[in-house]
Amino acid sequence: MSDSDHQTLSTVDGNTFVAMCLARAGVDRMFGVVGIPVTSLANRSVGLGIRFIAFHNEQSAGYAASAYGYLTGRPGILLTVSGPGCVHGLAGLSNATVNTWPMVLISGSSDQKEMGRGDFQELDQIEAVKPFSKYSAKATDITKIPSCVFSVLDWAISGRPGGCYLDLPTDVLHQTISDTEAHKLIDDAESCRNKELIAKPIVQHSEIAKAAALLRKAERPLIVFGKGATFSRAENALKNLVERTGIPFLPTPMAKGLLPDNHELAATAARSLAIGKCDVALIVGARLNWLLHFGEPPKWSKDVKFILVDVDKEEIELRKPCLGLVGDATKVVEMIHKEIKDDPFCLGKSHPWVEALSKKSKENVLKMEAQLAKDVVPFNFMTPMRIIRDAILQLGSPAPIVVSEGANTMDVGRSVLVQTEPRTRLDAGTWGTMGVGLGYCIAAAVASPERLVVAVEGDSGFGFSAMEVETLVRYQLPVVVIVFNNGGVYGGDRRNPEEITGPYKEDPAPTSFVPGASYHLLIEAFGGKGYLVGTPDELKSALTESFSARKPAVINVTIDPYAGAESGRMQHKN
Repeated sequence: MSDSDHQTLSTVDGNTFVAMCLARAGVDRMFGVVGIPVTSLANRSVGLGIRFIAFHNEQSAGYAASAYGYLTGRPGILLTVSGPGCVHGLAGLSNATVNTWPMVLISGSSDQKEMGRGDFQELDQIEAVKPFSKYSAKATDITKIPSCVFSVLDWAISGRPGGCYLDLPTDVLHQTISDTEAHKLIDDAESCRNKELIAKPIVQHSEIAKAAALLRKAERPLIVFGKGATFSRAENALKNLVERTGIPFLPTPMAKGLLPDNHELAATAARSLAIGKCDVALIVGARLNWLLHFGEPPKWSKDVKFILVDVDKEEIELRKPCLGLVGDATKVVEMIHKEIKDDPFCLGKSHPWVEALSKKSKENVLKMEAQLAKDVVPFNFMTPMRIIRDAILQLGSPAPIVVSEGANTMDVGRSVLVQTEPRTRLDAGTWGTMGVGLGYCIAAAVASPERLVVAVEGDSGFGFSAMEVETLVRYQLPVVVIVFNNGGVYGGDRRNPEEITGPYKEDPAPTSFVPGASYHLLIEAFGGKGYLVGTPDELKSALTESFSARKPAVINVTIDPYAGAESGRMQHKN
């Protein structure tokens, strides 16, 4: 062996060193788009056992990383190139931070000595990510890499989870150190990791006693839980508390399935009555934001007492509840359950509050089922959604992960599709983000390979990330994408004749797409399976075949272009 060969074997460059640190930290998946200067980093990571899922677009890869963090409880990793790659990655980073999911954006950046001179893809990326990142670190030298890697990973899951950023200058990625020094630096950095940073706060017993007393004395108590409870894996703790006390519960949209939607104490079908009349509401891992009408009248009673369970003290201070419990959702609910267990109470099925919600739920379910029972052709939104619901339920357990985006498609799906298992629904979330669909599908398939993934998408939502169907085929992921094709954002051209004026009146409406678009052919171009359906029998056949095959597929469902309506905020008429 020559001296140069020996030197090559005994040194590592910055790319390899970053990969070594990620592997040591337990990172096992990474999403991204490669190019200068991070291609070698992706390859080195793969060599160390980290699966790299390569996308066409950093936005979709970022949405995948954010959802992966939510589904696994560990930071999802997005790798991008410098400049525009980092900017495109901000979509996923911001989505993670707003949804409070752990994620780390890792971007290459310009050579440090060339900054300010107009270097290739030059951007002050630390400054650019500030509004969307909990914490940022820049490895200014190869020796700083381990401490930077561990710090962003720890910050991403500390307190309220969120997005963090790691900047890797080109010159640092090309620096080298000896293999011996590399391992020592990793060992030293790991031993210095801030364990207090990732420790969960412990709530005081006296506060738990107050919460139990409020629930015990309430005439119309309600338990509401959100993505924070889902992320904390609070399902067993909540099940124990709900079933011991008999208190009805209401999940936020993405918390559906934490307790089964068909549970006898589920108040989803009587949502307006539940939140409008409850006198004590235990809110677990959900924010009193627009999704919960800010906890204010007229949707809520002006006299309602909120018990707010949140891992973030600042969130509780912002909302000013009757009682705030700072802590991990699972731990706090377990403590409340233990307190009540020692002096038990249970509302019972004949309790006036439970009876009222049960009666209203049954009324509203019967109304909806009457609508769903009709086979309307050309399809409205209800008929195909019922067929999809039934096909999913027939699969049993493990239940598929359902990804839902779009305006009418997501709104109708929220009411019709049934979640029976935790973490099996991903939708537009707190920020109402469109374009998450295919990224979420890929994250779900990678995070839960034992589950089928079923996306129910509007044609507009699908269009944001449709090219990623090639990614589905390339990695042979078990994802079936169902596109509700109504020819536009809310449907086809609905303008009145008097609205069609001006020099560009011959242009299509801003809301409309090419009618009858052949979305199913897109996946066939890459070797996947496409279906075009317009009747109940055609849809049932396509679902049976595609669900059984567990291969990448797109089902293009022709919807009446006049079936939908403009949609934005959550509308609840129950």
